[in-house]
Amino acid sequence: MPDSLTVAPTSDPRRVRAPDGTLLTPPPGWTLLPPGDAGLTRRVKAAGPTWTVVEKKGRKTFSRGVWAPEAHITAARAELEAERATPAYARRRASDQARREREQAEYEVDFANAVLRFLSFAPAFTAQAKRLAVVVTSQSAPVGSGTVARTERIPLERRAEAAVIAWLRHQTTRYDDMRIARVKGARREVRRELAEVSRALLDVHRRDTPHLAATCPLCAALENPRKPD
Repeated sequence: MPDSLTVAPTSDPRRVRAPDGTLLTPPPGWTLLPPGDAGLTRRVKAAGPTWTVVEKKGRKTFSRGVWAPEAHITAARAELEAERATPAYARRRASDQARREREQAEYEVDFANAVLRFLSFAPAFTAQAKRLAVVVTSQSAPVGSGTVARTERIPLERRAEAAVIAWLRHQTTRYDDMRIARVKGARREVRRELAEVSRALLDVHRRDTPHLAATCPLCAALENPRKPD
């Protein structure tokens, strides 16, 4: 029986690449369990050796499934289906869902307040600050959004700041239409420059001096935001 491995996919769906670069073919009787059911995957891995297929794209990694003996997958699936059919499991699921929804609601409130603290708009722009906090939170805070607002690697205040700057980059600049050279660091530099523009725009709203909304990129974006692609 082979050892458990973390492998990379190849263009051939029946072959994978080992950490040392060796091309491997799963043993006879093994099949690929697709990603998506964490409970089933855990049970299959606990049953014996598996090959976990992970694909790296930039800084992100994506699960492409787990190769394991088909008998282990079949047995684990049957056990799990039987467990999930019980009333106790249904009650636990409902309780877990209610807890997640409560935690998410609390996080959205905390995140929106962090956005407001970062904005620190003058009283004349209180309405814009509240609207911006709502918009940024609704786009950034949902579970699975994949945005900086969901990362726990940086403090909440920095997440709020980064989310606001990202929203402004897409809504008040031509970033989405720019042709950026495929050179290492080029996109980062463009984002840095646009972030400075966005910060200057925020500073305008931190001064208690009213201005025409029609001439303000931020005010205009709040009134008529671009739809994400």
